[in-house]
Amino acid sequence: MTRTTPPRPLDVAAGLPELAGLARTATRLHPRRGTPTVHDSSVGGPLLWPAGEPWPEFEPEYGAYGLTTTLADIRKARGIGEEGLTGREWEAFNRSRVWTPAELLPDGPLPLIPLVQLYARDVPGLPCPEGTDMLQVLWTTSDEFEQLGAVQLRWRQSSDVRDILAGPPEPAYVEMVDQVPTPCVLHPEEVREFPPVHLLTDEQAKRVEVWAEERSADYRRELSVAPGWKLGGWPSYFTYRHPAGPDELRCGECGGPVEALLTVDSSEWHGFSRSWSPVEDVDEHPYAISAPTMVSVGRGWTLQIYACVGTPSHLPRSIMQ
Repeated sequence: MTRTTPPRPLDVAAGLPELAGLARTATRLHPRRGTPTVHDSSVGGPLLWPAGEPWPEFEPEYGAYGLTTTLADIRKARGIGEEGLTGREWEAFNRSRVWTPAELLPDGPLPLIPLVQLYARDVPGLPCPEGTDMLQVLWTTSDEFEQLGAVQLRWRQSSDVRDILAGPPEPAYVEMVDQVPTPCVLHPEEVREFPPVHLLTDEQAKRVEVWAEERSADYRRELSVAPGWKLGGWPSYFTYRHPAGPDELRCGECGGPVEALLTVDSSEWHGFSRSWSPVEDVDEHPYAISAPTMVSVGRGWTLQIYACVGTPSHLPRSIMQ
């Protein structure tokens, strides 16, 4: 089904001509729960992975320090209820989680898990390097997802994959249940965005916010950056810390510039950004469609994945915002 973002309450480019040239196109992915295959664009779905290619791994600096579980138990628990678990079902799931002393957990790196798979044929604006037509993103199930190597990218040409890996390796345990995405199919839609306030000059920021408030609108929540999972566009707002400085926004491998590639969000919208809710979803169950992936970054924040401009295959920068 097509997903359509309602028109913004104000035309920023017309009302603030100085921002017209700063508009960017983002692709909202609109994930919705489904059963994607390796040949589909997805969040949390199986990957089109060559059988002979090593599966990426990451070794957390610190071992697990709380309850752990497995991907199999998470899948089983999430399959109990269509709209989420009942209280009794959650109790059963939590009892299945165990507190394992760190010394009894396996040593060494753990396999990453699939986060996103995007085919250029499905997703407008996917910046594929020459000779590739798809992007795969994998990440850790630990809470160290801001560390270099905890999120990894694979750009590939889908037609080159003839022998597909049937049983990808899985981590022996999962520390952060909220980092295991429920499989979702995508309904990509291009939208226009304008810079978040922290990327404007102080003078510009004051002017745009006053302009919007005088017209009963909210620049931050309604006019600038789309919420939810998305490709490209402007990076999300920083909600719990100061914006990243120039040193953070550098490739960890070559030191070159990076740009916003993918936004991983804890919800597709919330109370303050409900105006971004697609018109097709008005009558749907609010929780099931606002948090279809069941991913929560930190305390409901976003993870902004920045790719190296010069060499897109370099390890990305991941910043919780």
